[in-house]
Amino acid sequence: MKTKIKMREKLAYGIGDLGCNFVWTPIGMFLTLYYTDSVGIAAGVVGTIMLLTRLLDGVTDLIFGNILDRTHTKMGKARPWILRSTPMMVFGLLLLFNVPSGLGDSGKVVYAVITYVFIAAVAYTISNLSYNALLSLMTDDQQERASMSSIRFLMVTIVAILIASITMPLVHAIGWTGVSILFAALSAVCFMITIFGTKERVSEQKKETEEEKLPTLEAFRYLLKNKYFLPIMLLFIFTYIKGNISSGINIYFVRNVLGNENLMAPLSLAGTIPLLVAYPLFPLFVRKFGKWKCMLVGILVSMVSSIVILFNPHSIPVILVGGIFNAVATIPMNAGLFALVGDGVDYGEWKTGVRQDGMFNSVVSFGMKVGTGIGSALVGWGLAWGHYNAAAATQSAETLRAITLIGYGLPVVCLVLSLICLWFCNIDKIYPQMAKDLAERRAKAEA
Repeated sequence: MKTKIKMREKLAYGIGDLGCNFVWTPIGMFLTLYYTDSVGIAAGVVGTIMLLTRLLDGVTDLIFGNILDRTHTKMGKARPWILRSTPMMVFGLLLLFNVPSGLGDSGKVVYAVITYVFIAAVAYTISNLSYNALLSLMTDDQQERASMSSIRFLMVTIVAILIASITMPLVHAIGWTGVSILFAALSAVCFMITIFGTKERVSEQKKETEEEKLPTLEAFRYLLKNKYFLPIMLLFIFTYIKGNISSGINIYFVRNVLGNENLMAPLSLAGTIPLLVAYPLFPLFVRKFGKWKCMLVGILVSMVSSIVILFNPHSIPVILVGGIFNAVATIPMNAGLFALVGDGVDYGEWKTGVRQDGMFNSVVSFGMKVGTGIGSALVGWGLAWGHYNAAAATQSAETLRAITLIGYGLPVVCLVLSLICLWFCNIDKIYPQMAKDLAERRAKAEA
């Protein structure tokens, strides 16, 4: 039986992603800048650190995904792990943005590697994988999942814009240490609201079976039988490469190409106002057209707007209008992508009889973090390729061209690859029959 979720609980769920973003948005937007300009680590080295660390995540994701599937507590599967990982996220952020000044060049690199591995491969793996799995554990209603995803990303968008707007002024006022303490505290509060404001229901509808106790390798073999897991994983990789290229290069673009760091706040804010209207409308479009078609259109619109800005990188009106279109176009991708994961979990249960919330979300988490790592690495490598000089007051024309190409050329490539992956992810066409069959199976299991 499909479960409807009250608005209060939907909001409590969405706030959990604010907790993630008070940690991860500063990392995605400003960590490269902090390492290059404040710590003095070369941009190319920063890119390499981030990429190699994220590849390591594949191991921890699969291991923890299987642990999550085998977790059975009174709180459920996901919420206990969100609770356990909260202090890890908090202290990880504090360590990351507080590189000891007394370390030498090699010591700073070692410190950066250790702290980045901890927060990316351990803390964020446990926290975000559990949080993403929570969506499919709260309800098996496709529309409710789309609604919760929309609320989640509406809230995240507002907070991301807030972080983008206030971080640099706060850094000038209280330093990176003060900023990291503030964001870490806000993150902890958000996680607590989600932990104690939501309830897992889908796992309660199924009796524990021997399949849920599968060893990791056997569980992975079941995962391979799900034809949607690979294209969805690749879709996450390319989506997060694009997102982290954009967030990582943005401060360099407004400061160097546009020549005014203060433009970051108004340009970011301009993309927020349309989202306040568009995100709540997404479930309505899903109901009428389906997630897949909405996501398809979103990719195409984002592609066109990025190309237009690429050829007009100095025009504020073009950047402003193109940015608004690009922001609105990301709505079906952001909200639809995570709702698509729940459908993929349902498909695996329908196809094999084994429900793998943890394992499927571990692959998704792997895709997110590899995409983040590659995106951040491309920013670092691209700046090194363009001969970015952190000590220079004015960058060379070569560097400015490189920043523009990184910011708007590479995302177009990612969007093309995302379009190809999405083509193989049309679960909407079989979902009604799939949902009907699963409901009947669960009813028989409970009888």
